[in-house]
Amino acid sequence: MQFPAPGTNIELDAAIADTRQRFTKANPESLARHEAAKKALPGGNTRAVLYYEPFPLTITGGDSNRLNDLDGHTYVDFVSEYTAGLYGHRNELIANAIKSVADSGWVLGGPNPYEARLGEAIVARYPAIERVRFCNSGTEANLMALSTARAVTGRPAILVFDGGYHGGILTFAHGGSPLNAPYPFIFAQYNDIAGTKALIQQHAGELAAVILEPMMGGGGCIEAKADFLAMLRAETQKAGIILIFDEVMTSRLSYRGYHGKAWIKPDMVSLGKYIGGGCSFGAFGGRADILDRFDPAAPNAFGHGGTFNNNIFSMTAGFTGFTQVLTESALGNMNALGDDLRATMNEQLARRNVAGTVTGVGSLMNLHFVHGEVTSPHDVEAADHRFLHLWQLEMLLRGQYVTPRGMIALSLPFTRADIGAFTDLFDDFLNDYRSILPTRH
Repeated sequence: MQFPAPGTNIELDAAIADTRQRFTKANPESLARHEAAKKALPGGNTRAVLYYEPFPLTITGGDSNRLNDLDGHTYVDFVSEYTAGLYGHRNELIANAIKSVADSGWVLGGPNPYEARLGEAIVARYPAIERVRFCNSGTEANLMALSTARAVTGRPAILVFDGGYHGGILTFAHGGSPLNAPYPFIFAQYNDIAGTKALIQQHAGELAAVILEPMMGGGGCIEAKADFLAMLRAETQKAGIILIFDEVMTSRLSYRGYHGKAWIKPDMVSLGKYIGGGCSFGAFGGRADILDRFDPAAPNAFGHGGTFNNNIFSMTAGFTGFTQVLTESALGNMNALGDDLRATMNEQLARRNVAGTVTGVGSLMNLHFVHGEVTSPHDVEAADHRFLHLWQLEMLLRGQYVTPRGMIALSLPFTRADIGAFTDLFDDFLNDYRSILPTRH
């Protein structure tokens, strides 16, 4: 499709309308299922991030890094379950491990052979984790980490970053969600060294914790600057504030976690997503003196329950994937492919003079249709999100499963051929819509 005149809002709206029409025509079964689901689920949906207009595709199965939908299409999966699908959609070692415990019984109501092994493997790999506790999601892990920090320090407040995301009730875009947990939050700007330092010093007596992703995931795959992290470590140590790295996503960016890659040792780390091997998982860990407060044999121990904290499926799948599949070499290869993909997309945008950039680290990245450097979510607030909407639907029509917010997450099965095919199709998109995409100044 070609648009001869320079880009205008009318032309962009017309392009989106045409793409939606073709998307709807190509996916009648997904549309019908979406409409039927509305009878029981608000908006036909039970997980907001999976919704997009005009309706989300219904996924029926997957293998390796491919997905199948209800209308019989196959996609190369660049969503990877928002980083949780690191192992792909059917890894033989993990599948066999899950089958073996399914045959031996589940919901057993006692310690099992796998939880301590997984805990030992996590402690051995991540420098900042001396002890670890399991839970059921990254959201829960962050809630437990923050509540622990408040209990240990006796202080009420949490410093967070505008645009940050730490779970469904810990979301901080545009001032935060009305559903957020009722902690007293103090907002800072990501990568703002002077401003954040001043806030920490101003509120030192009331701050229990500072929490951040060392590379924002949901906030747009924006990497923290090294001197910003160093400042946070120095100032929190000075004031006795607990520094928490949310590594639910970023732990996949280095074999030792992002904090191991950055040579910064936070007091606590939260984990989740892929470490469960495809099953529900969360964990919070850190300094032994903090985590040992959860020792039930100790006087005045913190209570920590959760029926499925050590469920046999997550423990088995997690241990198998973490120790047998997620080798340092495999992780390094995946992240190197991601670096190559991001570099190529940025070169394509520059060559066509499109106002756009792809931010991120390794296997995680985000396309933004903005001009200039992106160092915080504030830098993309003025972006016209219709360009990403058009991009997503057009890439779906080209057999590439991508997110509505422009985020891309690779998985271990990806090959250089997958990356090459994607960049060819991205180039086609840029060419087809060159007259209406925003241009660099």
